[in-house]
Amino acid sequence: MPALGELADLVSGTISGNSNIKIDGVSEIQNGKSGTITFFDNPRYREYISETKASAIVVSNEAFLNGKNGIVVNNPQLAIAKILSFFQEKPDNLTGVHPTAIIHKSAEIGEEVTIGAFAVIDSKVKIGDRCIIGHHASIGSKSQIGEDGLLYPYVNIYQDCVVGCNVIIHSGTVIGSDGFGFVTEKDVHYKIPQNGRVIIGQDVEIGANCAIDRGTIGETKIGDNTKMDNLVHIAHNVKIGKGCLITAGVGIAGSVEVGDYCIFAGHSSVAPHLKLGSRTVLAANAGATKSLAGGKVYAGMPAREIKEQNKRDAVLTEINILKKRVEKLGKKVPN
Repeated sequence: MPALGELADLVSGTISGNSNIKIDGVSEIQNGKSGTITFFDNPRYREYISETKASAIVVSNEAFLNGKNGIVVNNPQLAIAKILSFFQEKPDNLTGVHPTAIIHKSAEIGEEVTIGAFAVIDSKVKIGDRCIIGHHASIGSKSQIGEDGLLYPYVNIYQDCVVGCNVIIHSGTVIGSDGFGFVTEKDVHYKIPQNGRVIIGQDVEIGANCAIDRGTIGETKIGDNTKMDNLVHIAHNVKIGKGCLITAGVGIAGSVEVGDYCIFAGHSSVAPHLKLGSRTVLAANAGATKSLAGGKVYAGMPAREIKEQNKRDAVLTEINILKKRVEKLGKKVPN
């Protein structure tokens, strides 16, 4: 059980109060428990600072503590993430291969690798050191998983895909499925073979039940340090830059090119063959129907710069108000 001072060292913070108190976990500020540490980063929760029963609070300004024990840091959310990691219960993974796992004799398995029950590792697969492959996961022929990868149960990676080091993929996700490619003649849809592959960079995290399609001929690429929420679909031949944040329900159509550090809010979407510049932000439910310059926030369908979209929304509101007034006046005029 660490002392508050030890946690302050962990997050490079400054102690306020008793550095020797013991901390045995983390709790929510509104449901604080004695012996735990919590954090304050959202003004909406300010009322709970004086009420919380937590023994210490991580804050950005010592004045927020009102005499309580705490740690002062520049970024409380980042600090609590590190503290949560410290207290996180580690899974009881036994290094080695479960006897029910099926591994092709040509596969290359690194050192200290865990492969769970009923996992299937196909021919010429390469798995780096210290990877954890969950039960019932499958890795197709000639695919590669970099060092320190974590594939949760029921992840499916098709053939000839490359996954970088320190990548986390959650359950139900499919990497390398066929892109939606058909050519129509006389009302018959003919499938276009999808012979490309998927390349995922390092330090990427992919949520549950995502689908990343392989390229038709070339490659679908996900840049280093990009993070995806659950239920994201990335179509064939998409190129996503580094450090992007893609939240739940996002769909990115084929051959789109996304720059670095872009943000996609929930259920936003991008039409095929477009380019989004670096640091583009799509607001929730926004739909990009043309290429967008980077460094701007877009909203609406079709997506426009958010200031313009807000003006349009305001005009529509005013029109509705005027319409109601006219209807009321119409009722007062005698027939």
